Amino acid sequence: MGTSAAVVALRQEVASAARTQAKVLIMGETGVGKEVVSRLIHNQGVRRSRRFIAVNCSGIPETLLESELFGHVKGSFTGAYRDKPGLAKVADGGTLFLDELGEMSLRMQSVLLRFAETGEIQPVGADGVSIGTDVRIITATNRDLRDRITLGEFREDLYYRLNVITLRVPPLRDRAEDVRILLRHFLAQASASHQRPVPELTAAAEQRLMAHRWPGNVRELKNVTERLVVRHSDGPITVEDLPLEVIGDDASRNTAPDPRVTSVVASLPSGRRDEVRTTRVAEQLWERLMAGENFWTAVHQPFKNHDLTREDVRSLIARGLQHTRGSYRQLVAEFRLPASDYKRFLAFLSQHDCNLSFQRHRVSDAQAPERDRCDLAASTQSGSHR
Repeated sequence: MGTSAAVVALRQEVASAARTQAKVLIMGETGVGKEVVSRLIHNQGVRRSRRFIAVNCSGIPETLLESELFGHVKGSFTGAYRDKPGLAKVADGGTLFLDELGEMSLRMQSVLLRFAETGEIQPVGADGVSIGTDVRIITATNRDLRDRITLGEFREDLYYRLNVITLRVPPLRDRAEDVRILLRHFLAQASASHQRPVPELTAAAEQRLMAHRWPGNVRELKNVTERLVVRHSDGPITVEDLPLEVIGDDASRNTAPDPRVTSVVASLPSGRRDEVRTTRVAEQLWERLMAGENFWTAVHQPFKNHDLTREDVRSLIARGLQHTRGSYRQLVAEFRLPASDYKRFLAFLSQHDCNLSFQRHRVSDAQAPERDRCDLAASTQSGSHR
């Protein structure tokens, strides 16, 4: 939905892709609507009367993903009591949409490459290849796959096999003129779903929502509108009724601290207490990490699920750099991650604009390991290019 130039251009690209049978790679941040785009391509194409099967590659454990996609034969593993066709077979004649492609393991990438090249399926435990399928493959990712290739985490041959047509879905902050249209649409949709009256927004509340950068994109906007409908009682919605992640934008620009935002803990050196202000959520995350949880579980997954905001993650990183005196390598250890996750950690921060400068936290820049500085500089440069 929308009338912005970015969305009008995207609709034209979708129509063009729908006229072909070529593989499509959809790029875009989390929550921009990549699956919506894939369904539009399917619904406007010649396969519209056949099945559209969507698979979240990050939501299924690797041990099950191959079986889910390509099926298994009876007795191939514990619990395989019968032959089961995979989703690739179920989608025969239609479209197979693979979301979160960038999260797929290297082993699964090699299996997918064989299928993408030949269309043939080998179920788990089968002695040979079954009959080939006629499936259009559409994939999507919020990762920079070129960066993943450089890090050795994504197969270059698979990238070129799937990247025939590339569509980039713009983030909501780049189509701000569409926010009002989407707001009204989702308010009406949520009201109908929950059988509640459509709430009105005061001019100030609507302006605040229009000014929000929407780091979670359309998905975040939809969730916020549903929350407003569910919590709404009487009268128009005011700025005070908006969620913290929305009105929190103002707090970061004002000199007076918002009462719901806490300063960095008093245990930090007094000369550096004014360098960063962390959200209460970030302080709670820090305590969980210090208690033994790891970053991927406590922070990464909730962030992907939009339970955490970008500001929460940035504040947590700032809090961590205060603790490690600017060392990202030590921060990886503090976040209960193995040293081998260092580059993946930096890539995640760069991708989501959370890679803060470490220099301000150094006692002396000469004390920083040279490789630490170079790796972070490379990650920051990569992020700026995106």
